[in-house]
Amino acid sequence: MHSFYIILFLPFLFAFIVSFLFKYINKRIHTGWFVLFVPLTIFLFLLQYIPIVAKGETIEYNLPWIPSLNINISTHIDGLGLLFGLLISGVGTLVILYSIYYLSKLREELHKFYIYLLMFMGAMLGLVFSDHIFILYGFWELTSISSFLLIGYWYERKSSRYGALKSLLITVFGGLAMLAGFIMLILMADTYSIREMIGNAAFITNHDLFIPALILILIGAFTKSAQFPFSIWLPDAMEAPTPVSAYLHSATMVKAGIYLVARLTPIFGGSSIWFWLVAGIGIITLLYGSFTAVRQTDLKALLAFSTISQLGLIMSLLGIGSLAVYFGPGESGALYTVATFAALFHLFNHSTFKGSLFMVVGIVDHETGTRDIRRLGGLMHVMPVTFTIAVVGGFSMAGLPPFNGFLSKEMFFASVNDVASAGIFGLEKLGMLFPIIAWIASVFTFVYCMILIFKTFTGKFRPEKLTKKVHEAPIGMLVSPLILGIIVVLVFFLPNVLGEYILIPALIPVLPMIPIHRDDLYITAWHGLNPELWMTIGVVVFGILLYKIVKGWIKLFNHYPQWLTLNHFYNRGLAGTEQFSKNITNTYMTGSFRHYLKYIFVFFVLVLMISFLFLYGFQFNFSNHAPIGIFDMAVVIGVVAAAFVVLFTSHRITAIVALGAVGYFISLFFVLFQAPDLGLTQFVVETVTTVLFLLCFYHLPKLRKNIGKISLKLSNLIISLAMGATVTILALAAFGHKVFEPITYFFENAYELAGAKNIVNAILVDFRGFDTMLEISVLTIAGLGVYILIRQSSKRREQSNETE
Repeated sequence: MHSFYIILFLPFLFAFIVSFLFKYINKRIHTGWFVLFVPLTIFLFLLQYIPIVAKGETIEYNLPWIPSLNINISTHIDGLGLLFGLLISGVGTLVILYSIYYLSKLREELHKFYIYLLMFMGAMLGLVFSDHIFILYGFWELTSISSFLLIGYWYERKSSRYGALKSLLITVFGGLAMLAGFIMLILMADTYSIREMIGNAAFITNHDLFIPALILILIGAFTKSAQFPFSIWLPDAMEAPTPVSAYLHSATMVKAGIYLVARLTPIFGGSSIWFWLVAGIGIITLLYGSFTAVRQTDLKALLAFSTISQLGLIMSLLGIGSLAVYFGPGESGALYTVATFAALFHLFNHSTFKGSLFMVVGIVDHETGTRDIRRLGGLMHVMPVTFTIAVVGGFSMAGLPPFNGFLSKEMFFASVNDVASAGIFGLEKLGMLFPIIAWIASVFTFVYCMILIFKTFTGKFRPEKLTKKVHEAPIGMLVSPLILGIIVVLVFFLPNVLGEYILIPALIPVLPMIPIHRDDLYITAWHGLNPELWMTIGVVVFGILLYKIVKGWIKLFNHYPQWLTLNHFYNRGLAGTEQFSKNITNTYMTGSFRHYLKYIFVFFVLVLMISFLFLYGFQFNFSNHAPIGIFDMAVVIGVVAAAFVVLFTSHRITAIVALGAVGYFISLFFVLFQAPDLGLTQFVVETVTTVLFLLCFYHLPKLRKNIGKISLKLSNLIISLAMGATVTILALAAFGHKVFEPITYFFENAYELAGAKNIVNAILVDFRGFDTMLEISVLTIAGLGVYILIRQSSKRREQSNETE
C-alpha cells in the first residue's frame, strides 16, 4: 500500500483508536492534542505535492478493493484536489487546536467530538481525491452522516436535534438524487472513472440522459453547498459547537458541492442549462443570503447567512466560468477562464476570513456567555486582540483593502460585467441582471459586516447584560484565528504566490480544454479607474449610509409574512408527512396479529398470481416428478392430522405438542427425500422450540372453553385456500420452468472448489460466505443495540438512585 493511502485513512485509524483508548488518553493529555497529530501530518504530507502539481503533473494511485465489481479505491491528485486537501487538513489543524481551549475537558464528552470530527475529515479527504465515482459517493454520504453527529453533538438540546435532522434530511435527499445522476453518467460513459468520463465528454453531451443526469447531480451539489432554496439547513446547523461551524460550515463540508460542480464542469459546462442553473441559482443565493443576514441578532446566525451568500458568489462564478467550455480555446474562452480562477481564489479567501470570524464569535460567546448582538457592545477595549482579528476578517468579507477578500471581490465584479455582454444563452436580454444583483448583494454584505464588527465591539460596554466577567481570551484560543488573519493580509500583498502554486494548478483540471495564459491570471490590487472600482466605491458609500440608518429600515423585515418563509414550508411539509404517515400507520397497525397475517398473505397471493398471469407462469410439467409412495401419503396424513389438532384443541400444551408433531413429520419428509442432514436439523430445531414453548406456556391460563368451536369466516377461508393454492402452484410451476441447468451440478464439485466434504457446509461457509457475513453483521448490530439500551437504562437507574 502506498504511503498516500496510509495518510488518507489516518483519520479513520485515529477515530478507531480514540473510541477504545479515550479514557487512557484523556487521563494523560487532552484528547485534542492527541488528535492534532492527524491533520498536521496530512497537511505536511500534502505539501510535497505542490511543486509537482505546479508543473502541471498529476499523480495517480490505485488500491484494489472489489476487483470483481471493478470497484477500486482509485485516487487522483491534481491541482483541484490538492487545493481542497490543503484546506481540509490546514484549517482542520487550526480548528482542532482552537477546540482544545474552547471545549472544557471536564464537561464535554470529548472522545465523541473528536471521533465525529475525524470521521468527517477522512470523508472529505476521500471525497476530493477519489476518481472512482461510487467511492466518491460513499465518502459524500459519510460527510452527511458525520456532520449530522457533529451538529447534534449537544443532543440534549431540542434545537441541536432539530438542526441535525434538518441537515441530514436535506443533504441525504440531495445525495440520493446525485446517486441517480451518477448512475446515468456511468451508463453514458461506460466507466466508473471521473477522468475517463471527462475524456468522453463529447459523447456524453449528445446522450438522451445528459440533461436528467445534469439536473440530478446539481441537486446534490446545491443541497450540500446550501444553495437556494436548500439553504435552510445551514442556519440551524449553527447549533453545533463553534469549532464545528468554523470547520464544516465555512471551510469544508459546504465546499463539497462547490468541488463537485468544479470537477464536473468539463462534462456539463458547455450547456445553457448548466450555465443558468449554476450561475442563476448562485447569484440568487448570494442576494438571499446577504439580504437575510442583515436582520439576524445572533452572531452565528449572521455568519451562517453570510456563508450562504458567499457560497452563492462562488457558485455563480463557476457558472460564469463554464462559458469558457462553450467558447473553447480562444480569446472568449480565456476571458471567462478568469471567472473560474476567481471562484477558486474566493473559495480559498472565504475559508480564511470566515474561519477566523467563526472562531472570533466563539471567543465572544465563550467569554461573555452570549451571542446576542442586542446585549453586546464595547468589547473593543476589553478584548483588543479579538477585535483586531474581527476587523481583519470582517473587512475582508466586505471586500475592502488591504485584505484578500478585496482582490477576489474585484474579480467577481469583473466577471459579472463580462457575462452581461456574452451574447449567448439569452444573456443579451438578461445579462445585466448579474452585475445589478451582484452590486445590491455586495451592499448588504458590507452592511452585515459592519454590524458584526461595530455592534459587537464598539459602543457602550454593558456588563450587566452579560452572564460572565469579560476578559480577553486565553492565548491558546487566539492562535488559530490569528494565523488565519495573518494569511488574510499576506495573500493581499503576495497573491500571485498563491496563484502560481495553488490556484492555477487547480484551474487546469476544471477547464482542461482551455490553454492557460498566466499573464491573464495575474492578480493585482489596482486595475485603474475601471467599472469594478466604481462599483466598489458605490458599495462602500451606500453601505455606510444604510448602516447609519439601519434601525429605521431593518423594521421592514417584520412585515414579511412568516408563512412565506422557506422554514415554514419545510416545517409544514415535515409535519404533514409525519401526520400522513401516522394516519396510514394507525389504519393498518391494529394490534391484531391475525390482521397482520392477512395483509402479508393477501399481498403475497396478489403479487404472485398477477406475476404468473402476465408472465405465463401457469405451465406444468409432471413428466420428471417422482412417484408418490405409501410412506409419503402416511406422512402427509400425519401432518394434516396434527395441524387439525392444533386448531381444535382446548389445551395449550396439547396445541404445542401437536405443532411440534407437524415439524417432526416434516423432518420425516427430508429423510424420505434423502436429505438426512436437513432432517436432523429440523428435528433439533423442533425439539428446542417445543421445549421452549412448553416452558413459557405452562404458566399461562388454559384456553377458553369455546376455543375448540371454530366459527367459519368466509374471508379467512378464502385467504387460507388462496395462500395454499399459490404456494402449491408456485412449487409445481417451478419444475416446469427450468431455463438453466440445475445449480446442483456446480455444487457437486464442492470438494474440488472449496475443499469441503459436506456440501451444505460448503454452501453456507464458502459459496454464500458474503451473505453469511452480512447475517452475522445484522446479529452483531442487533446485539450492540440491545447492549446500548440496557446500558442506558442502567445509567438512568444509577442517576435516579444518586438523586434520591
